[in-house]
Amino acid sequence: MSEISIVLIEDHDLARMGLKAALQTNSSLQVVGEAANATKGLKLLQTSKPDVAVVDLGLPDMDGIELTRRFRKYQQETGIGGTKILVLTMNHSEDAVLAAFAAGADSYYMKDTSIDKLTEAIQATHGGNSWIDPAIANVVLRQIRHVVSEKEISSKQPKTVKIEALESEYEQVLETYPLTQRELEILELIVAGCSNGQIAEKLYITVGTVKTHVRNILNKLCADDRTQAAVRALRAGLVV
Repeated sequence: MSEISIVLIEDHDLARMGLKAALQTNSSLQVVGEAANATKGLKLLQTSKPDVAVVDLGLPDMDGIELTRRFRKYQQETGIGGTKILVLTMNHSEDAVLAAFAAGADSYYMKDTSIDKLTEAIQATHGGNSWIDPAIANVVLRQIRHVVSEKEISSKQPKTVKIEALESEYEQVLETYPLTQRELEILELIVAGCSNGQIAEKLYITVGTVKTHVRNILNKLCADDRTQAAVRALRAGLVV
């Protein structure tokens, strides 16, 4: 397995040094650069093009959300992609979570979690799977509910929801196979952390039926796992 190159953008020197030392104990990770503020961090991202950028939200010159937004704009203008952004913070407020994803963050990680979990989050993010810290699951769930309420069509027709503003290949799938009301109910329970058994119990259906619905949800959202499906639903609702 090739090494995952990482840039750390964190203004607290001890925290940044500690993260670097801890991450580099894993042979699959390599910290290729670090910055103590957003201005230097943005330049570093543009020149080093790491696989994953670990970005603190509370930077002194501009916050991590604005840094993320500017870097995504730079990527769009230059056509240089590849770098994933993992936001690292103690802030789990709804405004911060939604703003981070809207700006283009791929994953959201709370600082008070273990280094092993951070390593797992970095690897998942690098692999194209968004990491949602359990601490913000309720925020994701509320946003999905908001999207559902705005997208429901007339009750005289089967209730379905088309998720907008996804990449073109995802839009084509959803245009042909929109999420049904039952699938949306199951998606909410997935985000809430329910197992297949718990979902079956809450909805009075069999576990086999739940598995079928979950498989359909992942296929329609072109997602590899439940977390990625939830993030794609969330981010689609933020793009208007």
